[in-house]
Amino acid sequence: MHKSRSAPTVSDIFRLNNMRRNHRLSVLHSNRRNAGFTLLEVLVALVIIGTALGASLRAVGSLTQNSADLRAAMMATWSAENQLTQIRLAHVWPPLGQSRFDCNQGELHLICEENVYTTPNPYFRRVEVSVFDGENPDRRIIKLNQVVPNA
Repeated sequence: MHKSRSAPTVSDIFRLNNMRRNHRLSVLHSNRRNAGFTLLEVLVALVIIGTALGASLRAVGSLTQNSADLRAAMMATWSAENQLTQIRLAHVWPPLGQSRFDCNQGELHLICEENVYTTPNPYFRRVEVSVFDGENPDRRIIKLNQVVPNA
């Protein structure tokens, strides 16, 4: 024979409703807790982002400095090539010795130093043009050499 179920009592219904409500609240509370970030997680993320930004700023600063150095080297090369071209086109036998003169390129202050040396062949001379930074005269940026025939 089957046992018949008795109708739920008021206390059973109250207990069941209470259990359902507690379950819904715990689900809502756990979802709310997992939906955001803790203060520690936000701080760690800010430290990581700050470190990455600092490294990228340092890299940009280095690129800017390298760009300025490359620009100075290019301008110094042009100054030295200009001087050697003037000697070559003048068809003049350059006198032995050393001379210094300004060879500015735009806003960049440069100092050129020209040295003329003898060669083993008496019909040729070696001309050496060095370009120095005008702000730091001990810093040679470039040095070019050329052999010039007797005109």
